[in-house]
Amino acid sequence: MKTAKDYLEEANLVVKKIDVNEAIEKHKLKSSIFIDVRDSADIKKTGTILNGLEIPRGLIEFVADEATPLYNETLKKDSEIILICGVGGQAALAGKTLIEMGYNNVFNVGGIPEWEKNGGPMQK
Repeated sequence: MKTAKDYLEEANLVVKKIDVNEAIEKHKLKSSIFIDVRDSADIKKTGTILNGLEIPRGLIEFVADEATPLYNETLKKDSEIILICGVGGQAALAGKTLIEMGYNNVFNVGGIPEWEKNGGPMQK
């Protein structure tokens, strides 16, 4: 039987980590799609990445699948996608799902506190 730790370890093997400062530079260049995968209550408490998408981890499959009514046309299989959450675990799990769905340029930047601490642009 698998544990949460097992799922996280598998996800972290598949989803590349990106340094927060490198991600901030990509944000400045507007060359990537940023997605906060936390639920809306957490986002309301802390804010999120400026101009990022808010897609809860529980909906990522539906929003990323062209065959569903929830599909977000911003998401293309070859887009560079950078995921963020509270500390990095949900972002890793969501990233693994996207990779399994055929997205091939997915990164985990970790948690929103680290983003904000390093001067990443925020919206409250």
